[in-house]
Amino acid sequence: MKKLDITKLRNVGIISHGGAGKTSLAEGMLFNAKMTERLGKVDNGTSVLDYEPEEIKRNITISSSFHHFDWEKQKVNIVDTPGDGNFSNDARSSLSVLDGAVVVIDANSGIRVQTERGWQYCDDLGLPRLVFINKMDRESSSSSNIIDDIDKILGKKAVAIQMPIGAEDAFRGVVDLINMKALIYEDEESGSYTEEEIPEDLKEEASELRGKMVEDIAETSDELLEKYLEGEDLSAEDLYEGLKRGTFNMDFVPVLYGSALKNIGIQPLMDKIVQCFPSPTEMGEHKGTNPVTKEEEVRRADEEEPFSAFVFKTIADPFTGKLTLFRIYSGVLNSDSTMYNSSKQVKERVGQIFRMEGKGQKSLTEAGAGELVAVAKLKETTTGDSLCDENAPIVFEGFTSPAPIVSFAVEPKSKGDEEKAIASLNKLVEEDPTLTIHRDEQTKEFILSGMGQVHLDVTLEKLKRKFGAEVELKLPKVPYKETIRGKVKIQGKYKKQSGGRGQYGDAWLELEPLAKGEGFDFVDKIVGGVIPRQYIPAVEKGIVESIEQGVLAGYPVVDFRASLVFGSFHSVDSSEMAFKIAGSMAFKKGILEANPVLLEPIMNMDVTVPDEYMGDIIGDINSRRGKVLGMDEKLIKAQVPMAEILQYSADLSSMTGDRGTFSSEFSHYEEVPAQISEKIVEASKEE
Repeated sequence: MKKLDITKLRNVGIISHGGAGKTSLAEGMLFNAKMTERLGKVDNGTSVLDYEPEEIKRNITISSSFHHFDWEKQKVNIVDTPGDGNFSNDARSSLSVLDGAVVVIDANSGIRVQTERGWQYCDDLGLPRLVFINKMDRESSSSSNIIDDIDKILGKKAVAIQMPIGAEDAFRGVVDLINMKALIYEDEESGSYTEEEIPEDLKEEASELRGKMVEDIAETSDELLEKYLEGEDLSAEDLYEGLKRGTFNMDFVPVLYGSALKNIGIQPLMDKIVQCFPSPTEMGEHKGTNPVTKEEEVRRADEEEPFSAFVFKTIADPFTGKLTLFRIYSGVLNSDSTMYNSSKQVKERVGQIFRMEGKGQKSLTEAGAGELVAVAKLKETTTGDSLCDENAPIVFEGFTSPAPIVSFAVEPKSKGDEEKAIASLNKLVEEDPTLTIHRDEQTKEFILSGMGQVHLDVTLEKLKRKFGAEVELKLPKVPYKETIRGKVKIQGKYKKQSGGRGQYGDAWLELEPLAKGEGFDFVDKIVGGVIPRQYIPAVEKGIVESIEQGVLAGYPVVDFRASLVFGSFHSVDSSEMAFKIAGSMAFKKGILEANPVLLEPIMNMDVTVPDEYMGDIIGDINSRRGKVLGMDEKLIKAQVPMAEILQYSADLSSMTGDRGTFSSEFSHYEEVPAQISEKIVEASKEE
């Protein structure tokens, strides 16, 4: 197999807000590069990249998909990332191993929330970008404000290197401002166009736009700026050189126009991808740590370097097994070989190596630095792990997935399917780091958590399709607890005589509250042998078993002390069982007289919202019995009862137009207000 020239490789992600048309754009690239025979369409289910049934059903990208094409003697790996906020972590993890991103903006709706988030991911990762303003053929499309919005909202200078010809139904091409030519497209989705002179009515505007573009490009180097200031014309070669430099250094972002569905303007974008984006060698060294010496290690994108790679995605498949996707940072990996997982410190056997092609896969005998590849059936490797040559170990810094924000209890639809359903869910959790599942020891429920309702709905559909397991989602039970506020002394006496040997146990307890969080404390205050030593642990055991179900609503009782102060016994009829029952009886009677109250879990919350929503969100937190602890720029810190935020994700999204995010974690327990406590107690009786 002919080796790939790393300098002619581009690894590019396509990002946008959901519905902006990035998958259609990627389909157009594949079609124009003759990787597909027809132009795939998301709306009619013929997309090569959105192939999962859950994606076809919703017309959205749920999981990043991968393909490649050759263009202008360069190889381009493209990654079509999700644009829905429920799946943004998948986009972020894919971007972490790429070298550039095409940001797609809808000419109708402009810059939206997920565009901003994707842009921020690129900022964090230092990725060069191109902007493609899509849907120029749509009714009410307008690109006039988007250039300014890129500067105002996204914080980056936008340089238009094209100008649209026509608008809405009359959109038919673009003006190439570098070469000052009009590219007029056939109205047949073939991508065919002719290079013509700029129409007379557009020449003046095109000249003005070109002047702005040349000025911005000239500022990328002293040499170009000197030529520009001296009045020399910058050649096309000068402009291409400055355009690449400005893009790579992120001095500005070039802007292009088109219609992905009509296949207009896609080839010029493909040209700019290979002209402006860096190769793996130009992106510099990848830093890591030697797991043995803890010293910094670096790897260059060179096939002569030791093999190293980073796992950025895992796909669970019940038939082919787990598929592990990774970016090779250095060296070469051969099929039927062994590699070392330096994160887990285990060896992994490599069978076949695959290059992903949408739903399909192409088998490779080897893959080198810069490539995105997959291997099946690795036993120990998971997303975020580092792979390398065992003789040259290195661990690359991983990425932290955001904490889930919505949780539901899962119940199998069929009795006896619990084990199968939970095992299958665990496989999906391995595929998706933003999913978690755990068993709540108090409520005995399995809790599935994710990034939103759509995320969990999709997970359940995958669970049924891939593993044949069906579950239902229910709001999780709030793990209330009970405690006491008063102090009592109470007797528990168990006496039973039914012929022959009887049962006798007599225990006096003092019950008193403890400070918050101190749990349960048992104190033996027996003196004079009124209760034999061997029976005292039985009294404690009777109390411990009883505190699992309190007297108010059946919740565990916490934060109290039970002191065994007195009692009596029978030399023949007393037993451990009798004193265990006596301890339980005393506890249950005493709790009722010790002013029992309900406790509820309080959550620490960090709510991040744009400034214009701060007032509304603070008011909403107060209405949920919450306490605002502090405010910073766009951040509200608060404590809110768990019962009030079980569906907060959807509520926050509605209040802020998807612009708000939050995280929560358990803080402590507090007493439930009396009127709410009464409702909880009544509801428990109905159950």
